[in-house]
Amino acid sequence: MILNNIKSTYLFLFFCMSLHLVSCAQKTKKEVSQTKKIVKTIKTGADQTQLYIPLLKNKNIAVVANQTSVIKNKSGNYTHIIDSLLSRNVKIKKVFSPEHGFRGKEDAGAHVNDGVDSKTQLPILSLHGKSKKPSQEQLKGLDLVVFDIQDVGARFYTYISTLHYIMEACAEANIPVIVLDRPNPNAHYIDGPVLEPKHRSFLGMHPVPVVYGMTIGEYGQMINGEKWLKDKVNCNLTVIPLENYTHNSQYSLAIKPSPNLPNDKSINLYPSLGFFEGTTINAGRGTDIQFQIYGAPFFEESEFSYTPKPNEGAKYPKHKNELCYGKDLRKTKRLDSINLEWLIDAYNQTPKTERFFGKTFTIHAGTKKLQQQIENQTSISDIRKSWENDLTEFKKVRKKYLIYQ
Repeated sequence: MILNNIKSTYLFLFFCMSLHLVSCAQKTKKEVSQTKKIVKTIKTGADQTQLYIPLLKNKNIAVVANQTSVIKNKSGNYTHIIDSLLSRNVKIKKVFSPEHGFRGKEDAGAHVNDGVDSKTQLPILSLHGKSKKPSQEQLKGLDLVVFDIQDVGARFYTYISTLHYIMEACAEANIPVIVLDRPNPNAHYIDGPVLEPKHRSFLGMHPVPVVYGMTIGEYGQMINGEKWLKDKVNCNLTVIPLENYTHNSQYSLAIKPSPNLPNDKSINLYPSLGFFEGTTINAGRGTDIQFQIYGAPFFEESEFSYTPKPNEGAKYPKHKNELCYGKDLRKTKRLDSINLEWLIDAYNQTPKTERFFGKTFTIHAGTKKLQQQIENQTSISDIRKSWENDLTEFKKVRKKYLIYQ
């Protein structure tokens, strides 16, 4: 009798445990399902045609675009914004293109001529050729300008300067501008020296740090709000916002934004390695791993070496056809601050007989202080401390124009 009772008890306990496990399994599946629902796809401004196509109806427009100006279609492929708008009978009169040209293949800083799009026969007017600002003649007859270009969130990446000149010219001509917002892959941090006004150039037009942590739409609002346009004119600006986006969202770009930023790693390293543009050090131009390595022929011999050769986007790379020794950074963790170790390492490896800093280093840094600090062997912690007050003040300004968390 006792034995039977024990057996019955064990059977009952086993039954209860089985029910509990089944319940847990079902709950786990439910929780996983709920988690999957939470992860939502980021939609760019361009993807949300329902928000801006009505604004373009019966308007003569121009589009500021390049190879990154695409819309994701239902099949998961991409359609260029120009083709998308034309298929909806939007009246596009002309296209303006930024640095690197409409197809994004020209060298950094290269003079880009006007042209005609072979597919649509639309005139393409270069904003990195004779002029960086549209003329009033070029804007004549337009009712609206649409800006849709992928930025990477570094001050010396010139698409934000192109936005400035578009807004300024349109404000002067009383033409509204619509910015189709796109994610900033480096929006998760704010860092670097803030530009000093005396070092203003096309590589940096505003008093912002090297990494400013804003989308291009938010940045446009800041240009307007801070009265940075000539004569403090105000642009009639509309931003078509992103959906399901925060500044901490990790976003992989569908198309490389310029010839020498081929992937996510190069884009993340660019704000740190971009300083090398103002030195004699090669940062991977002339290879297929641009802005993921750095080196020079005069560095100490090491296991890692490469030879820069002319290629698309780098017809004349630094140290062309010379064996360079240096560092391969492809396995570094995702940066959430500017790395100064590599810049200082390169400076220390450069013989005194070789020139390190070039004419454009101060323009890239936005201040003369950084060069002086490196030459004086100032510690990295002290260099970073010298940025703190300016960064604090910038964050106060930035906060006023944020659209996303």
